[in-house]
Amino acid sequence: MAAKVTIRIQQADFDIGREIALLTQGRTDIGAIVTFSGICRGSEGGEAIAALTLEHYPDMAEAEIARHAEAAMSRWPLTGLTVIHRVGRITAGENIVLVLAASAHRQAAFQAAEFLMDYLKANAPFWKREEKPTGANWVNAHSDDDVAAARWTKS
Repeated sequence: MAAKVTIRIQQADFDIGREIALLTQGRTDIGAIVTFSGICRGSEGGEAIAALTLEHYPDMAEAEIARHAEAAMSRWPLTGLTVIHRVGRITAGENIVLVLAASAHRQAAFQAAEFLMDYLKANAPFWKREEKPTGANWVNAHSDDDVAAARWTKS
């Protein structure tokens, strides 16, 4: 059976259970699904966060995510992959991102999901603005995200 790959960038929320059902429907070759869902926090460092606004360049973001999804598919024996990333204004407690990695065995699914999340945090072309009681500000990149993503670079 051919691997199923779904990539979506959207403003609307998503249903994790529904996305798992869509990925596994009619499949008997899947033995493991690793799910990562990112949710908007209501605070950071003790300071309240009312919402995040995520912006992107649509064609660029979709192409970059697809390129990394293809890398994951070629690097690990995956039977399916779903990446959904929201854009627009997202309030505390709402979903931001979903990565589903399916494989016959768990290790490939875990590694592929972690690879994709490390890429999304460090290099995906999204820009994030936090809304706090003190005002809104753009979020800078974090060096620990770069370190996490760098470990996947083949020497």
